[in-house]
Amino acid sequence: MKILGIKFVPLNVPIQKRLQTLAAGAAISTMIFGGLIGFILLAYVMFYTQYWTIALLYVCWTYILDVKTGETGGRELKSVRSWLWWKYVRDYFPIRLERVPWVKLDPERNYLFCCFPHGILPFGSFSAFASNWGGFQELFPNHTSHLLTLSYNFFMPALRELILSTGMCSSSASSINYLLGYPGGGKAVALMVGGAAEAFNCKPGQYRIILTKRKGFVKIALKNGAPLVPVISFGENDLYNQVNNPKGSLIRRIQEKLKDVTGIAFAIPMGRGLFQYSFGIIPLQRPISTIIGKPIEVKKVANPTQEQVNELHAEFMKQIANLFEEQKYNYLSNPEQTKLIID
Repeated sequence: MKILGIKFVPLNVPIQKRLQTLAAGAAISTMIFGGLIGFILLAYVMFYTQYWTIALLYVCWTYILDVKTGETGGRELKSVRSWLWWKYVRDYFPIRLERVPWVKLDPERNYLFCCFPHGILPFGSFSAFASNWGGFQELFPNHTSHLLTLSYNFFMPALRELILSTGMCSSSASSINYLLGYPGGGKAVALMVGGAAEAFNCKPGQYRIILTKRKGFVKIALKNGAPLVPVISFGENDLYNQVNNPKGSLIRRIQEKLKDVTGIAFAIPMGRGLFQYSFGIIPLQRPISTIIGKPIEVKKVANPTQEQVNELHAEFMKQIANLFEEQKYNYLSNPEQTKLIID
């Protein structure tokens, strides 16, 4: 049904589909607005209610007593990772997790999963590594997965408690070193290597990732002797259209400047709404297939040279490109015309 150019959702859509749409909308809204709402609520309770002592205690907890938790392994709650919310998000697109045949992990080692692309919000990687509905536990039962995110998220009231409960940790070097150096192994650390800057390249049918100058993760892997695992989420960039922002344009320059100042990628996504398909921030309903490639063996080097870093980085670039080329025929509708562009 279309009214005034707006395409509305039919009235006979099953309740399960509506719940899935609501779950996806709640997920993106929480990540975009959750931190701001948390600050507003905290300020309101502290300055305008009789419960200011509770708010003060929470401030002390968040910014003094618990401030390092995101850097030291997080605080996973299996009950939160098993919420039906994440199942509805998975089924909305839907999202599936697969591995290249014969991929196995040594239960006594820690691994660095290097995920591409970031998208507006990495739904594929979140489902795989931050929930118990993505299938990671079934594929690798001896490893606990941790999705990494920017450190500032752990300073957001309320939002930090949610992401900590999913097992998410900071993407800082000290946090990655802590996880990859975990005694006894069993840690699967998922890093969005291209980071939020890749959101600017997020357009349907395009796979443009940021990797050429990203070498810090390679150095950390060498120091810990942690194998690098290439991961690609096909369909991640199809979830939103975006305001046209080619490199060099005024919009792009403003976006990049804001990111340099704040660390936040101010992409302008165009998705759908809860009751219509024409506009909104809810992602479009497109399938996502997250593919785990073969681990690249890494020998531990206490003080890696730049040559060693460059060599391993070149090998990783080769393997991520090979994984894309080999698997795109299974998951893309126009594989011959779709290329992986590495910036």
